[in-house]
Amino acid sequence: MSQEESPEINGNGDTKGTSVIVNAIAVLRTFTADEPLLGVTEIANRVGLHKSTVSRILATFEQEHLVERDPETRRFRLGLGLIAIAGPLLAELEERRVAYPVLRELTEQTGETSALTVWNGTESMCVEQIASHHQIKHTTPLGARYRDAMSASVQVFVSAEPAERVKALLRSGAITYPGLDDASLDGYQIKLGDVSRRGWAINYGESSIDEVGVAAPVYDHRGDIVASVLIPAPRFRVSRDRLQRLGEACAAAADQVTTRLGGNPELANQSQG
Repeated sequence: MSQEESPEINGNGDTKGTSVIVNAIAVLRTFTADEPLLGVTEIANRVGLHKSTVSRILATFEQEHLVERDPETRRFRLGLGLIAIAGPLLAELEERRVAYPVLRELTEQTGETSALTVWNGTESMCVEQIASHHQIKHTTPLGARYRDAMSASVQVFVSAEPAERVKALLRSGAITYPGLDDASLDGYQIKLGDVSRRGWAINYGESSIDEVGVAAPVYDHRGDIVASVLIPAPRFRVSRDRLQRLGEACAAAADQVTTRLGGNPELANQSQG
């Protein structure tokens, strides 16, 4: 057993397998919607582990159906076993359940994809999506995570954070902002103030030149932001005038979800503004 895998044992005989668990989680997190197929060497390079260690982790995951091999390339992808693990959580996620009919109506109304995201402290994560009927569309796969400071949903969540917390997230790289300096930090805080006053966030090609995103906050009965409604769309289809209409529709949908969760949209929006 290599040193990186060796569990520590304290004086009480308790085994500390924390490093093994952290390594296993790191391997799972290398798979993304953009790169769903990865080889052992690619994963090892990204997580900083020896290939033999990654191979053993993947072999265990494969036995439990958490990953599976592509029959042609022999590379790995996430397996259906993860659905069995995540299923109970998604089924019990009240925000997802109550938002679903609202998202369907929003997609019918706007013709664009609508999604629901939640915040894990450093990332916006997609937990529901209704795809656009257009042939050219932007979709947000379930489980996709967003850490870009300009992402509309990220803006929604961090707009509710204290200024020092936002600065810490940006400076640490937990939320990515290329070329970050003091001026851009100040500019970002102003942008977040605009989000709070307007009631919805805008990403007009700032994180991806071909994509536009608008997002609005969902509040619970305590007035806390617990989710965001997101509309991603191809930029060529969204003029500045239509951007306003999409933002207003997104905010109205988020207010509906807030109401269904027992929140008061008017009071929540007043406290944020």
